[in-house]
Amino acid sequence: MTAADLAPQELRTLVAVAEEGGFSTAAVRLGTTQSAVSHAVRGIERKLGVVLFERGRFGARPTPAGERAAAHARRVLRMLAALAADARSADAGEIAGPLRVAAFRSAALQLLPPALERLAARHPGVEVRVSVVREVGPGTAGEVAAGRADLGIATLGDGSLPHGLVGGVLLREPYSLVHPAGHPAPRTLPLVDWAENCGSHTRSWWAAQDWLPAASVRAEDDGAVLAMVGSGLGMAVMPALSLATVPPSVAVTDLGPERPHRAVGYVTTPELAATAAVRALVREVRALHPQPGKTQVTAG
Repeated sequence: MTAADLAPQELRTLVAVAEEGGFSTAAVRLGTTQSAVSHAVRGIERKLGVVLFERGRFGARPTPAGERAAAHARRVLRMLAALAADARSADAGEIAGPLRVAAFRSAALQLLPPALERLAARHPGVEVRVSVVREVGPGTAGEVAAGRADLGIATLGDGSLPHGLVGGVLLREPYSLVHPAGHPAPRTLPLVDWAENCGSHTRSWWAAQDWLPAASVRAEDDGAVLAMVGSGLGMAVMPALSLATVPPSVAVTDLGPERPHRAVGYVTTPELAATAAVRALVREVRALHPQPGKTQVTAG
């Protein structure tokens, strides 16, 4: 037997064990017994020819092969659900079904709500679930690659995506100088920053600015940065989505024609890119943020 012989229930078992961290907790989730889950996992490992979990008193931890297999299992199960949803949608003439979206904080707060409002008005049968993911490390693209999201709203720094994903640019947002309102010399203040801010899209510009010191204050997210700047603790360089709502104590200054921009786009799998719900949401975001030309992004 081979991986092609894996049944959907075996894929659900694999995902449950990977996410629950043990056979007994996975059994509760699946409504079965621990011995049945253990037997199923051994059968899956025989079919794949690899060890998927390290067993011990700690439970069951996925091996690297197990992590990869669980990601594929999530994506296969999601495509089975999408198959049913798209078939019913085609029959009824209406888009419906679940849509899982992963977005970084400012995109979830500013970019998605108006697009989701339009989507709900046009296609009330689409059931959207949004998760906020820090755009560091794998970020939102990692959620899509792991099968935990159908669509990621991501920052596209170097023009490429993780292997096996596709996407496109939705908008390009400029950066501005943010500082306490009324300060006579804001560029002399300490720099406040957060981990998600300066990626490959701004690094070269950042390095060329003699007036920008190394960050002396680190915050958890862009909201905390704005609060610190408003309290007079420093200045910051921030993208437009983070500045949609600025308190009166904060001023925003244009950085001029050489100011940096970052590309914000969508990320999905080639299979899900063709589904009706994903296409519908991308259309609504594009309608709200028309660009001179649609830029496609390729896998790295």
